[in-house]
Amino acid sequence: MNALLKFFLKIHVFLYRYTKGKIGGKLGNNHILLLNTVGRKSDKSYTTPLVCVRDGGTYVIIASNGGADRHPGWYYNLRAQEETVIEVMGKIITVTATEVTDGERDRLWQQIVVEHPQFADYQKKTNRRIPLFRLTPV
Repeated sequence: MNALLKFFLKIHVFLYRYTKGKIGGKLGNNHILLLNTVGRKSDKSYTTPLVCVRDGGTYVIIASNGGADRHPGWYYNLRAQEETVIEVMGKIITVTATEVTDGERDRLWQQIVVEHPQFADYQKKTNRRIPLFRLTPV
C-alpha cells in the first residue's frame, strides 16, 4: 500500500471516529464501517474502513482488495480471530466473523453488485473468488 493511501485511510478513520460516522460513514452509495483486527503475525492493532451491506441483523464485508490477485491483509487477520470489534456510526460492536460460502454467498454477491457495481468490476480484474464475511453481533 502506498504512503498516500495509508495517509488517506488514517485521516478517514480519524474523521469517522471523531464525528461518529457523520464524516466517512457513507461515501456515495457506500455505507462504511471500521473493522478492527489484530495482526496474526505482528500482534499489532489495525483499523480498516470497509464498505458494508446489511443483511438482517448482520453486516457483510467484501474482501475485494480493489480486484488485486491477493486477499487484503485484514482477510487473514480476521480468519485468525474468533471475535473482533467493528465501529458503525459511533457504535462499538463485538462480532463473530464467518466466511460466507455456497448459495448464501451467491445470493449476497448478487445483492452487492446491484447496490455497488464497482465490486463486479473488481471481480473481473482477478481470478480469485472475492470472499465475503458475515459479521454477527455477539
